[in-house]
Order: sequence, then structure tokens, then C-alpha cells
Amino acid sequence: MSAVLEIAFHIVLYDYTIRHMQESPWLMRLDRLAGVPACRQIVDTIRTVLVAGGVEAGEKLPTVRAMAEQFGVHHNTVAQAYRALAAEGFLQLKRHCGATVLKRAVPVAGPATMESFGRQLREITAKAIAAGAPVGEVAALLVGLGTALRET
Repeated sequence: MSAVLEIAFHIVLYDYTIRHMQESPWLMRLDRLAGVPACRQIVDTIRTVLVAGGVEAGEKLPTVRAMAEQFGVHHNTVAQAYRALAAEGFLQLKRHCGATVLKRAVPVAGPATMESFGRQLREITAKAIAAGAPVGEVAALLVGLGTALRET
């Protein structure tokens, strides 16, 4: 996937998720044309809902089979996404009991983490521009992401 499409995908995903969270945090769709694997889209979308506070600690996520049906994917794809979120400390998984949202302590990003993030952001921005994306459009995407982040 091109850097521009990756930036755009995450901005649109974040914006869509935040706007639709009030209706139901689980009214989500996969973008089959995004070039992003379904499992990653599911993980990113659920993580966005959880970080934005769309679901409280202790709440149950829909069953793996219900989410798989909604997304139109195999249940193992959703199970893999749930396992990834459990490994990140967002979910507790219990066999036959489903996935429960955990209260996750927000880590404090140290200087090394912020430096790494800044480097990655500069690299993806440079890739987008090198791929022919107009500088103004890349800047607009970044501003849009910043605006969406401040609104949460």
C-alpha cells in the first residue's frame, strides 16, 4: 500500500469510527479496496473505539462469530484480531465467555518513544511525497488526523 493511502486509510478509519461510535461502537465496515488485511483493519478499528472511550471496561465485545458475520470474514480472522488486542492489554479472553474490555493503564511515552514516532511519521510523509502525493494534500491529511485526535 502506498504511504498516502496508508495515511488516508487511518485518518478515515479514525474519523468514521469516532463519528459512528455514538450510534453503536460495533457498526463497522471493512474497506476491501484499502489494501490493508482484514485482521489489521479489525484490530485498528476496535483499538480506536477502545482508546476513544467508546466502550467501558468490563463490557463484552460481540462474539467472534457475530463480528465475523458483520465483517463478512472467517471467524478465525476475528479471533486473531481479538488475540492481538488481548496481547496489547485491551481485552481479556476466556473460552466460552468471550472478550471483555479491560481497564488499561495508559502508558507514558518516553523521549525514545516520541522520537521513534516522529521518525516514523517523517518517513511515511517522505514516502508519500516521493510517491507523487502533493505536499499540500499530505499536509491536509496530517492536519485532519490532528484535528480528529484533538476532538476525542
